[in-house]
Amino acid sequence: MAEVLDVRTEIQRQISGITVCGQFAQAAEQHPDAPAYSDPDGDGWRTLTYAQARQRVLEIAAGFAALGLQPGDTVALMMVNRSEHVLADLGVVHAGGAGCTVYSTFAPEQIAFVAGDVGAKFAVLGGPAELARWQPVLERLDGLRRIIMLERAPDGERFLAWTDLLRLGRERLAADPGQVEARWRAVTPDDVVSVLYTSGTTGMPKGVPLTHTNVFYEVASTDRLTSLPTHGTQISYLTYAHIAERVLSLYLPLVKTSHVHFCTDLANLGATLGQVRPMMFFGVPRVWEKMMARLLAVLATQPEEQQAAVRAAMKAGVAHVEAGQYGGTVTPEIQAAYDQADASLLSVVRGMIGFDRAQWTATGAAPLPSEVQRFYAGLGLKVIDVYGMTETTGAFTGNSPACYRLGSVGRAEPGVEIRIAGDGEILTRSPLNTAGYLNRPEATAELIDDDGWLHTGDIGTVDDDGFYRIVDRKKELIITAGGENISPAEIENHLKEHVLIGQALAYGDNRPHPVAVLTLDGEIAPGWAQARGITVSSLAELAGHPEVLKEVEAAVEAANAKLARVQQVKKWALLGSEWTAETGELTPSLKLKRRVVHAKYADVIDGLYAGPG
Repeated sequence: MAEVLDVRTEIQRQISGITVCGQFAQAAEQHPDAPAYSDPDGDGWRTLTYAQARQRVLEIAAGFAALGLQPGDTVALMMVNRSEHVLADLGVVHAGGAGCTVYSTFAPEQIAFVAGDVGAKFAVLGGPAELARWQPVLERLDGLRRIIMLERAPDGERFLAWTDLLRLGRERLAADPGQVEARWRAVTPDDVVSVLYTSGTTGMPKGVPLTHTNVFYEVASTDRLTSLPTHGTQISYLTYAHIAERVLSLYLPLVKTSHVHFCTDLANLGATLGQVRPMMFFGVPRVWEKMMARLLAVLATQPEEQQAAVRAAMKAGVAHVEAGQYGGTVTPEIQAAYDQADASLLSVVRGMIGFDRAQWTATGAAPLPSEVQRFYAGLGLKVIDVYGMTETTGAFTGNSPACYRLGSVGRAEPGVEIRIAGDGEILTRSPLNTAGYLNRPEATAELIDDDGWLHTGDIGTVDDDGFYRIVDRKKELIITAGGENISPAEIENHLKEHVLIGQALAYGDNRPHPVAVLTLDGEIAPGWAQARGITVSSLAELAGHPEVLKEVEAAVEAANAKLARVQQVKKWALLGSEWTAETGELTPSLKLKRRVVHAKYADVIDGLYAGPG
């Protein structure tokens, strides 16, 4: 414990006095010509250097000050990942305020709740699509003074075009540069830099205020974990409402002076990876699963001789990554086999998908199926888990490329205390923890106890070497009618190992045995069917095809073979539609909304328990 506290003190000294404003000033001064932010522009990129980006941020800060933004005010942001999103956020902070990115999949009622709860004085929206989500509730948002539109600002005093904000800011900054400098220099490490809202698997989301100290402690910990070089390349594509994206592509680059490339559409992620060849890449499990499915689909079209060669090379890759785990030994034979496979094939494949320069590839937010992790290990990539929450400013445990154990979420980050409570819940205490939920004293009391321990709500274990594993959410464990405690996530991950299955929900609370509701992968299933001569006109039709049902039955049997008897799925149903954030079954961060699925498909679930079991 003393060692943990000593490391904490060391990091606290390292980040003492640092704010986003001061760090940005330092980056721009020391590396003025280094590329900072690049937006897609036709076949190329439109780039701002660090000096140019900071000048733009100061202008935006002056513009907000001219509009009446006061220190402590909050500005709501909703737009795709683009330089304007980062610049607007940083501009607000330099004016003394805090940014609050709102999930673009939130319904109008959720938007109204968030904007009211955080007390948003201004909003910056991307364009008509975002405005359409806000329009139904604008009349109720009396505290929202102005809405700044990046594109197609409507007429009316309440709306302002982004270009007009920039023009106003340039004029005011030129007339009185001292005002903005006084604003950003007055910002302290204990000030709130951002308020993020949980994506909410149940009920309305909760606001999580995070300070400059919170984010820079996380940045320092992440820097130690990843050991990435300065001026590295990376891609920003996850929403800035997600804490991982904020840390990795908004705050960390200010320290590493990284070059951030924006992917404005997830459909273009593959092409963007090939163009940018990032040195670091973080993806939620669904992103890694989708990329794996596409690669497997391409592989399936190759001649059998080529497929066999790939399988042999990937076997050497898996052996190398598995042997390199903490406590393992990479023998000369394993190294030689991997070197040969890498030189002949694996490095070529990594180059084709844009991961030839990747030094840190990671996942979090939900469990990554072991078969997905093994697939990428076969390519020579260590896709390692980190674990954390919005309430802990992101990860507080993590694997590193040099110290990892597959299937675990790694060890405690530097200076972080962790303990397992009597009921198996993971508790943590460190400078990463938020002070509490915004306007929710009762929820805050449940989150953080009197001794400063944050209760994660996750059940976990820790091995003798300090590597943690997550069992499941405490409130999501299934307790069968026979009293067995079962993790639905473990069942679901095994079910999703088959490329046809896009999503899975295991159910069985107070029931005699588990059942499962499944969906097809909308991208992979049509190609799978076509390769087998199956002609259908829709996913719903495909879900009822005998060959598809036979294949899914085999997938369920394969999953059951890896599960204890009490965990095995006795019956299942295959739906004819996908689950998405837009249709309500997934959160914006692509986590399963179990209660929504339970309610929406109650008849399906009840039908699985009807008749003989």
